[in-house]
Amino acid sequence: MRVKKDRQMALSFCSSRGPKIVADFERKYNRISTVLDAAPEVLDLVHRDLKGAASSNPKGRGGAYTTQNILRALVVHCTEGLSLRRTIIRIAHSDFLCEFLRLGNRPVMDYSFLDRCFGAIGPRTWETLVERLGAWGVAEGHVDPSQVRTDTTVTEANIHWPTDASLLWDSYRVLTRLVRRARALVPQVRHHRFHDRKAKRHYLYITRYSASTAKKRRHEVKVRFRELIATVRRVEAIARQVQAAGKHSTNVELARIAAELGRYLPAVRTIADVAQRVAIRGETVKASERIFSLFEQHAELIKRGKRSKPVEFGHVVQLVQTRDKFITDYTVLERRVSDRELLAPAVEEHCRRFGTYPEAVTADCGFHGRPEVMDGVREKVQTVAVAKNVRQWSEERFADFRSFRAGIEGSISVLKRAFWLARCLFRGFRNFASSVGLSVFCHNLVLLAKA
Repeated sequence: MRVKKDRQMALSFCSSRGPKIVADFERKYNRISTVLDAAPEVLDLVHRDLKGAASSNPKGRGGAYTTQNILRALVVHCTEGLSLRRTIIRIAHSDFLCEFLRLGNRPVMDYSFLDRCFGAIGPRTWETLVERLGAWGVAEGHVDPSQVRTDTTVTEANIHWPTDASLLWDSYRVLTRLVRRARALVPQVRHHRFHDRKAKRHYLYITRYSASTAKKRRHEVKVRFRELIATVRRVEAIARQVQAAGKHSTNVELARIAAELGRYLPAVRTIADVAQRVAIRGETVKASERIFSLFEQHAELIKRGKRSKPVEFGHVVQLVQTRDKFITDYTVLERRVSDRELLAPAVEEHCRRFGTYPEAVTADCGFHGRPEVMDGVREKVQTVAVAKNVRQWSEERFADFRSFRAGIEGSISVLKRAFWLARCLFRGFRNFASSVGLSVFCHNLVLLAKA
């Protein structure tokens, strides 16, 4: 059973003797600590998820670290923009941060333990944390939810640029690695041989000459594609034998390999089928029928018309923000929908969280929906500053909201540069949504600390 927080704080003798930048750094975390202590519901919600999860003691005794230690370590990780490994090093070399974590005389936790703790906190918990922090900010007079603005951005998944050849090569090397691990446990696959260098030569040739316009090169690329697809299908058939043998096996290692193969094999079949249709038959395959990463199969292709980045792979995130720059609500969309469908749900969610509809809401032209939807929003919100097109923004009725609407772009930039919102480095959609929640929570925490 994990303890929520220590009953008594350890004595601290550290004091700031550095320059002004060090004093500002310590002042920021002291204010964050004050906010966390003043909002005990935040710790209660995290403790509910960590109470019996990610225990560091296999014998069932109480965890060495409290929920308070873990939550504050995650706050340092996101606020400082460091990897988990570098976060632990930074904390271990700073007496002040050890005091902020309330570690006392205990050593700093391992980064792998902190990673397991992060995975134990669900995305719904982070949403509730942002909601409760907003309610506390309103009660203390730091947040005014009467006027809000909303916009969407994209958080990218941690994947390489997907091509049919690279996805086939990923499929080949992952399946062969798992089958080799199972060779000693499954006798029927011991006689199979794998030609790694030959498969890699096919992949490299396709990558190097796929853009060639020479007729001979294009013919050879198609031949290499056909060979690589056949190789992947052969390895897939062998991997299915291993999976079938491990489904009902009592061997723990074999069962673990079979479970891992179960996550990859459906995606491998889709990748091979798409490559066959595109490279051999010359068909055009829709993005909805593709898989863009063997490891992050949830990632989707998103086009937003940006010249600097025309194509992104990840998920759309909707943010709702007040004039105080406090983010009252966020939504991670597993499958993208049009922005015009997001305005009305955001207004309803605001009413659920704060008990009343906002007095004013503004967004860019993409959020202007069908006439009946906009009429429904206008019945509930006094001022709906959502222009139908760019020209309408120059009208006098939108004058008070032009700068306010554009201000959310700056907050999105801050979230991406300073709070890990640009790219998620965790695996799976669940951790992807949790990562966005952690970024928004820490952004709001720093904002309240400044207030």
